Amino acid sequence: MTIRVLIVDDQSLIRSGLRSALEAVYGIEVVAEAAGGAEAVSATREHRPDVVVMDLHMPHIGGVEATFQLMRLEDAPRVLVLTTFNTDDLVIEALNAGAAGFLLKDIRSDELTAAVRTAADGGTVLLPEIMTKLVSRAQARTPAGSNGWREKIDSLTDSEREVLDLIAAGYTNQKIAEVLHLSLASVKTHVSRMLARLGLDNRTQAAVLAYEAGLVGSDQTGGR
Repeated sequence: MTIRVLIVDDQSLIRSGLRSALEAVYGIEVVAEAAGGAEAVSATREHRPDVVVMDLHMPHIGGVEATFQLMRLEDAPRVLVLTTFNTDDLVIEALNAGAAGFLLKDIRSDELTAAVRTAADGGTVLLPEIMTKLVSRAQARTPAGSNGWREKIDSLTDSEREVLDLIAAGYTNQKIAEVLHLSLASVKTHVSRMLARLGLDNRTQAAVLAYEAGLVGSDQTGGR
């Protein structure tokens, strides 16, 4: 099945480069471009993309607010946010708003297409070494931020905790099912129960929580 992509960036040169990289790959189609957040929401309603590649820093409605609005649409797309800086605090905000992951603008073409496929598949795209920096900066401002989460995480069943760990590592439901030797339906049930116990809206928030609580090692990589 072809993955439909919307590219959102206020710089036409960036949009052109992303389009060229994505359209060079079989199975990915760029259905539209947008130059800002409001335009991105309108284009999503019109074109129904599977994945939105979204710049974080745009005038008026930026990437965080646009992601928040997209996540509230029926059949919301998967959102990958783009940033120039690997210590951009807005990344955490975008992930908490529901983005499926983030990419640096100097990403290679093959990494970009792999990330789009992972997002379309339901996985998360998080770079552990950068997430560690981002979470450390956030925790420096609110040192006790993760303490309350520990109790909630401890309340998870063993299966739910395993699912949380694998989500944080970027695994899709299908991959989790293969690793844990469970049916896809069972994995979906564990994911739903885990999110409910933690009071979270989506799996990306769960992945961010795992980083904040120190559950993810530096040797893990996203996008499985």
